[in-house]
Amino acid sequence: MKKMILAAAAVAAMTLSSCGIATTTSNNLTETKVVLSENNFRVVGQAYGEAKAKYVFFIGGLKKEALMNNAINEMSKNAHLTGAQTLTNVTTHMAVKMITPIYIEVTCNATANIVEFK
Repeated sequence: MKKMILAAAAVAAMTLSSCGIATTTSNNLTETKVVLSENNFRVVGQAYGEAKAKYVFFIGGLKKEALMNNAINEMSKNAHLTGAQTLTNVTTHMAVKMITPIYIEVTCNATANIVEFK
């Protein structure tokens, strides 16, 4: 009986604790190759976008690819590109934050350089 009470207390402590586990991965989503014979461009800034998904008991949120696409779409909106500008060096960064096995939050950040051609 005493062992069952200790086991139940240990499970309750692990499940209800406010500690979190964070893991991070980063990958390059696209590769842009430009061969220019003259200096006809300049980097004018950087664009940023973010998307989040929340899971309760591993239910809810989006798949990884959909979350990445949402972050890239948000980044494109925030870039406010004009006619001679484009995004290069697009990079995504995924962070997983687990607060007990009950609640998980995944954040995807997308960044890119804004290049303007003359």
